[in-house]
Amino acid sequence: MSLAGKTILMSGGSRGIGLAIALRAAADGANIAMLAKTDTPHPKLEGTVHTAAEAIRAAGGKALPIVGDVRSDDDITEAVLKTQGEFGGIDIVINNASVIDLSRSADLAAKKYDLMQDVNVRGTFMLSRAAVPVMKDAPNPHILSLSPPLNISAKWLGAHTGYTLAKYGMTMATLGLAAEFADAGIAANTLWPRTTIATAAVQNLLGGDRVMAASRTADIYADAAYSVLNKPAASYTGQTLIVEDVLEADGVTDFSKYAAVPGTPDDRLFPDIFLD
Repeated sequence: MSLAGKTILMSGGSRGIGLAIALRAAADGANIAMLAKTDTPHPKLEGTVHTAAEAIRAAGGKALPIVGDVRSDDDITEAVLKTQGEFGGIDIVINNASVIDLSRSADLAAKKYDLMQDVNVRGTFMLSRAAVPVMKDAPNPHILSLSPPLNISAKWLGAHTGYTLAKYGMTMATLGLAAEFADAGIAANTLWPRTTIATAAVQNLLGGDRVMAASRTADIYADAAYSVLNKPAASYTGQTLIVEDVLEADGVTDFSKYAAVPGTPDDRLFPDIFLD
């Protein structure tokens, strides 16, 4: 497997899971364009699109940082054109940008509901759609969205309805694209972890240090994404994939190296949301 010479267009990616996926691809010598808003350092969050680009180059890849907003149609068009112009095409789109708010319905601000819909659902659809005409010329084109399976149990539908709608919307858009562009040979899949991943979102929104210590590193997500993106697009599409299942299918049986705190047994890890 190799992503050498492949061109990835990713939404977000300044830090966390998106950056980990980018660095895994960069180790092969991939080209990575990132459409992200973080142009200057955030007071509470590490990393900008520019520091991410530096890390990608240091890892062996080529980087194209694009400051923009996935909510803007003009920014999306510019990102596609810049990526095509810089690298000659687009092989892979990764819908990584996502907003999270786990507020109950009565407490969720209308602006935050709209933001989650605009970034998570509309952004996934619009970025993917804009890249499809270019991707049709790629030898093994993939769309990968970082979103969960459609679990319609009352437990998850009612847990945080606004956020659930936004993440399921990402998945539905991706599955729709898989069906619509199957004849063009473009794969579209989603990928979600079985345990929480040690990211800023987990630190700030899902439980702080306690949950961070019971999480896996973003490397496990990156390794699974790497595997998916190397699969044959014509046949490996339309799936809501689980990170650990992907790696197990590749023969990985020991996940201990991915523990955020070395030595943490698997049964002590915190389960991610949306999975029973």
